[in-house]
Amino acid sequence: MSKTLVAYFSASGVTAKLAKTLAKVTNADLFEIKPVTPYTAKDLDWMDKKSRSTIEMQDKASRPEMAEKLSSCAQYDTVFVGFPIWWYEAPRIIETFLESCDLSGKTFVPFGTSGGSSMGKTAQILAPSCPGAKVLSGKVLRASSSEADVKAWVDSLHLA
Repeated sequence: MSKTLVAYFSASGVTAKLAKTLAKVTNADLFEIKPVTPYTAKDLDWMDKKSRSTIEMQDKASRPEMAEKLSSCAQYDTVFVGFPIWWYEAPRIIETFLESCDLSGKTFVPFGTSGGSSMGKTAQILAPSCPGAKVLSGKVLRASSSEADVKAWVDSLHLA
């Protein structure tokens, strides 16, 4: 039987809600990706060129530190990673997480949350952070996504 992990970073609670639904649907373990320094509303003000999130997203080498690391990815076959879409891609802390795990030989499935953005090239951008993994293109899930919607998406992936 394959073992699944749902890891997620949530700035507003939307991604957390969907990650919990996904973990329920897939009978997966759940891991929250938390920054050492939580983001404030001021940090997340994308209109402010000096906000923390803007500065991090402009620096492709930025790797915000995580409050805690996952002890091991070894037991997982499939790793879903969720995050809000920032500037049409994943927040830099997602790369911090991916680079802290050995995902070689595993299936990596990104999922984003956004009110209007698509996944764009997020999977291609994240792929170098998880060498040796099978990287699926992923999907943006809306806050209104039901358990049935999430299950239909997972079933469409044909992971088993």
